[in-house]
Amino acid sequence: MGGNFIDTADMYGQGDSEEILGQWLNRNGRKREQFVIATKVWVQMSDHPNGMGLSRAHIMQAVEDSLRRLQTSYIDLYQIHIWDAAVPLEETLSTMNDLVRSGKVRYAGASNVFAWQMQKIVDICKAKGYDPWISLQQQYSLLTRHSELEIFDVCQNEGIGVMPWSPLKGGWLSGKIRRDTVLDPSSRVGWTSAEKGRANEAYAGYEEFANEKTWKLLDLMESIGKKHDKSIAQIALRWLLEKDTVSSVVIGVKSISQLEDNCVAGMGWRLTGDEVAELDEASSYEVPYPYGMVRKLNKESQRNRRT
Repeated sequence: MGGNFIDTADMYGQGDSEEILGQWLNRNGRKREQFVIATKVWVQMSDHPNGMGLSRAHIMQAVEDSLRRLQTSYIDLYQIHIWDAAVPLEETLSTMNDLVRSGKVRYAGASNVFAWQMQKIVDICKAKGYDPWISLQQQYSLLTRHSELEIFDVCQNEGIGVMPWSPLKGGWLSGKIRRDTVLDPSSRVGWTSAEKGRANEAYAGYEEFANEKTWKLLDLMESIGKKHDKSIAQIALRWLLEKDTVSSVVIGVKSISQLEDNCVAGMGWRLTGDEVAELDEASSYEVPYPYGMVRKLNKESQRNRRT
């Protein structure tokens, strides 16, 4: 049991996460080449006016800082943490390509972007002869599926791997929150509910999902889990791994037992097609225009052409 892909970011703990990981990697004779290390750039890490974003100046400084904290000579996957509307995309892409060509970065990836932004990254890299970006880290779970509307199609068409973050939606899909649950104030949902101003896309509060649709979804996940002798969290993670666009899932744990439980989701078992369809239906969402109309008409057109 286990894995070798570790995702972090310079902003996590203002560099502390990278430092701890670097110390761990260089302890007890661990071999760096056996691990795939991913980190990110964008967030402000200094008081310098250019100490954030995706400018050449900031990326060049940020990668050196990350390499130092990680105690490594290269980063396997260097990701932009979010789009930077203040910097020309060509500047960001040329800088990332220079890092790949220099050997300090093996591959580039994106996170938290729109479909048109991902496609533009792909197209400019092709036009300029840059090394292609290989991944998208995007929030995706049974409770957050809107990236299915467009950007995942871009990824599938362009051969870009999707790595969902917050696959358990901040604890909502962990199995710890049910209809009659008394919230643990130290849990993520607990403290965001107590401090409502802190709730956001990454930290969902209680009121947002405390409804009959969520309770029915959790009941279904529990029922499917019993058939496989698996936990609700394992069902949530396995559902993601059944999706063609998903290459890996970024989990976050607080204990070894949580890590072991999560890892079981990828080990030697599958959901059936019917079970995936049931979960899809139970977690369905309103599809806005033009996506619903275009998909419906295309399906009808394909069906008519076959008859």
